[in-house]
Amino acid sequence: MMKSRRQKAIREIIENKNIETQFQLTEELEKHGFHVTQATISRDIKELGLVKVAAGNNVFAYSSPLNTPAGNAHDRAKRMLRENVLKYNSSGNMVVIRTMPGIAQGLASCIDNLGWKELVGSVAGDDTIFLLVKEDVLCGDVIERLQSLGQ
Repeated sequence: MMKSRRQKAIREIIENKNIETQFQLTEELEKHGFHVTQATISRDIKELGLVKVAAGNNVFAYSSPLNTPAGNAHDRAKRMLRENVLKYNSSGNMVVIRTMPGIAQGLASCIDNLGWKELVGSVAGDDTIFLLVKEDVLCGDVIERLQSLGQ
């Protein structure tokens, strides 16, 4: 019960303010009567699938993937791929992307929002993304397309 109220408050806070850090989010939650640790905030951010998006003037603020402009999906994915991907690999009809720690969920959301027809969907952990590729598509082609986008 407390968790759902807190996460609802987080969504409202990031919709109304540019929150750049977990510390700022903790301060805002305190103002709303929620006393939380940084570890709790970190878990909430992951569970809510929050991503950092450009808020102007080299400022990046937390946002819900659902509130991120769709037209910006290409640019966000390009930046995230370029700055955060460590390695690509594949097996069968699965592409595996290794990222910097804490980035995989946000990047997977960006890739999902690209709407590529050759992708069925994604599953992301902390630093690993599994992309399920349609059976009639070569994983190598998807990897090349991702690498191209990230340049």
